[in-house]
Amino acid sequence: MSSSSSSSSSSSSSSSSSSSSSSSSSWSRSKFLDSVFMIGQKEVTRILILFLGLTASCLVLYKTAYPLQRLNVNNLSSLVASPSPPLPNINSSEISQETAKPKISFKEILENAKTKNNTVIITTLNQAWAEPNSLFDLFLESFRIGQGTQKLLKHVVVVCLDSKAFERCSQLHTNCYQIETSETDFSGEKVYNTPDYLKMMWRRIELLTQVLEMGFNFIFTDADIMWLRDPFPRLYPDGDFQMACDRFFGDPFDSNNWVNGGFTYVRSNNRSVEFYKLWHKSRLDYPDLHDQDVFNRIKHKPFITEIGIQMRFFDTVYFGGFCQTSRDINLVCTMHANCCIGLDKKLHDLNLVLDDWRKYLSLSEHVQNTTWSAPIKCLED
Repeated sequence: MSSSSSSSSSSSSSSSSSSSSSSSSSWSRSKFLDSVFMIGQKEVTRILILFLGLTASCLVLYKTAYPLQRLNVNNLSSLVASPSPPLPNINSSEISQETAKPKISFKEILENAKTKNNTVIITTLNQAWAEPNSLFDLFLESFRIGQGTQKLLKHVVVVCLDSKAFERCSQLHTNCYQIETSETDFSGEKVYNTPDYLKMMWRRIELLTQVLEMGFNFIFTDADIMWLRDPFPRLYPDGDFQMACDRFFGDPFDSNNWVNGGFTYVRSNNRSVEFYKLWHKSRLDYPDLHDQDVFNRIKHKPFITEIGIQMRFFDTVYFGGFCQTSRDINLVCTMHANCCIGLDKKLHDLNLVLDDWRKYLSLSEHVQNTTWSAPIKCLED
């Protein structure tokens, strides 16, 4: 009896131990599966976060590369399913100026360039004058070596008449703007008084009218004018319209001075705007004349008096040229390659002007008698 009871007790103990071991094993498996499940949840969460992050990055890159295209951000599947448009090749040397440099409006350029009193310096440029070692290079060099002119470069706006001129200008200067000239190709050298030359001159008057209408005063300067001194102190304190001369006869109020439209200072007001509109319109009455000759035809007309515009004309001692050189290098502000036909002739003689100026700057004393080395080539037929 005792033996049987012992055996039964042993058997019961063994069964209890086995049951306990089985329960422990089952609990461990359950805990392991819970752990695996939790780890799986974390991984899924991480993958989901990574996916959303990559998707957001793709959206940012897409909108950056294609800012003008509308994208349905509520339908991401369409973005993933369909191939994206090819990205532009940013390493290509064939990128246009419009792509490489955001195009801003003419008014924005004028705003960026204006002086404190709302004045801009404007010149025009075509491919022929923009070529390396051509007139544009001399024009910029004169600002760099002139007295008090370096600071004025930031106020110069270069209006380009073709894409090649704009490309070259953008390499050398900050304020460049290309205007639309679809009807005429202005890129080549335009010989004085030819049909394309006349169109170019009248396009200039039209542009300057727009500048005045936008409320900006301006100095217009041809690119074949060397800026040797700051001209602002020599501008008349009164006068809506002030103009340089081929020949100056001593009276700044005398409209019979032989004028030259290559250098003008104009204040923006109702009188100047109306005058420029009438000047531009008058080209229809004189289809074979350029702007300067038309000015001479209309300057004594009654409607000029009715407008009330006040005109002044600059002394060539300050604003000289090859028609009438400045008689005093100690006072001269600008020298113009006027009375000169032909790009090569202008280049040759303007280089002489800059040489004379450099020699003058090297002197330590006042020059008593002014003698210019130019013009030479411009005097040849």
